[in-house]
Amino acid sequence: MPLVAGVDSSTQSCKVVIRDADSGRVVRAGRARHPDGTEVDPAHWWMALREALEDAGGLGDVDAISIGGQQHGMVVLDGGGRVIRDALLWNDTRSATAAEDLTQEFGADALAARTGLVPVASFTSTKLRWLRYAEPDNAARVAAVALPHDWLTWRLRGFGPEGDSPLGPDLEELATDRSDASGTGYFSPSSGEYDREILIAALGHDAVLPRIVGPSEAIGTGAAGVPDSIPGIVIGPGCGDNAGAALGLGAAGGDVALSIGTSGTVFAVSNEPVIDPSGTVAGFADASGLFLPLVATLNAARVLDAFTRILGVDHDELGRLALSAPVGSSPVLVPFFEGERTPNLPDATATLVGLTLGNFTPTTLARAACEGMLCGVGAGLVALTDLGVAVERVLLIGGAAQSEAVQSIAAQVVDASIEVPIPGEYVALGAAVQAGWALTGKRPAWPVEMSARPAPDFRAEIRERYDSAVAAFYG
Repeated sequence: MPLVAGVDSSTQSCKVVIRDADSGRVVRAGRARHPDGTEVDPAHWWMALREALEDAGGLGDVDAISIGGQQHGMVVLDGGGRVIRDALLWNDTRSATAAEDLTQEFGADALAARTGLVPVASFTSTKLRWLRYAEPDNAARVAAVALPHDWLTWRLRGFGPEGDSPLGPDLEELATDRSDASGTGYFSPSSGEYDREILIAALGHDAVLPRIVGPSEAIGTGAAGVPDSIPGIVIGPGCGDNAGAALGLGAAGGDVALSIGTSGTVFAVSNEPVIDPSGTVAGFADASGLFLPLVATLNAARVLDAFTRILGVDHDELGRLALSAPVGSSPVLVPFFEGERTPNLPDATATLVGLTLGNFTPTTLARAACEGMLCGVGAGLVALTDLGVAVERVLLIGGAAQSEAVQSIAAQVVDASIEVPIPGEYVALGAAVQAGWALTGKRPAWPVEMSARPAPDFRAEIRERYDSAVAAFYG
């Protein structure tokens, strides 16, 4: 049977899944750790990829592979294909001032129209601007700019510094896809072209950028002499992490993923590009040729963690307590424990609104935690619908999504059909979809198993109470 491999080179680790190309069944998997920190030598990613492939049983019987990876990371190469300095990751915030500078120079409206984005510290363009002024000697040496998955794919194909790779430092062989390019801040999802003026304004000069390839295109094949690769293996285009997850979930137009992890992420598959000059919604491209508008929030599953500590219960008991309290019986939690990004309130704090002696109980506090957390993450869903994004189905994912209480209360907060996929490495699973697509020329239609479909139970008053509480404190 033909096999395909998908990789998720994420912030914390590298995960590999190997799937049956006919059925999509996961045959085996592997993983390896990445070092901590907000800047990392990309060599660690290469070593982790090789370790994860070995842990997954190797590529000896695999026909195609594709790599998904953390978006935005800045990998800068000199003319000899050498990494100039450690890569700055998406969560490195030292470029916040650079983001403000680029916004002032071009204007938020113009940047949103040209790139789908208003700069924030996570985007590659802002990191290049930081490099230009903080490390001008390093910036002057930059001959090419890649993203994490671009660089890994390039290495897997056999390219790299002279003496460390069989095919040498051919920078023109760097390649990427629309989804990852759309997180740089110098790419237009609408036109599919790089915006060189913005790149030059950020870095100070032009540079080689990875070639943009189509969703079903094979970038190339493995070369002899590449450790742990297989000569002739088909290598797919790769993608950004959220776009990979969308592929892995089988998301299509009208689908929205609502992810409740350490932070909250809401992204939709849209047939049309989305432009938001406020910067709340990032107008990314997806990995299928469509668009992936995305909203991020800071406060998600850790809100529930905080209430388990205060109440002295585990997550299962927190859920049981929450479900025993009727709708409308609890105070309202504004869950901005770590400030917030959506809405943009970096200095905000969390607040319990409407406390009385009658509702200051474990059950009502547990209910407030679930409602407040879901309304906070759900602000991303509201932002998408306000921009005209169609929402027909919500896919509830992330660590907290398997909670019965979170599922039931989500059905009361969200006015749409909700499905809960089984837990899985959806970025890697989506990269495997890409690999299968590149191998056969046809997008695989593998089934995605659901663990729950909570009954619709929309209660508009939950959102109304939450919005009133936020407005009372923050206008």
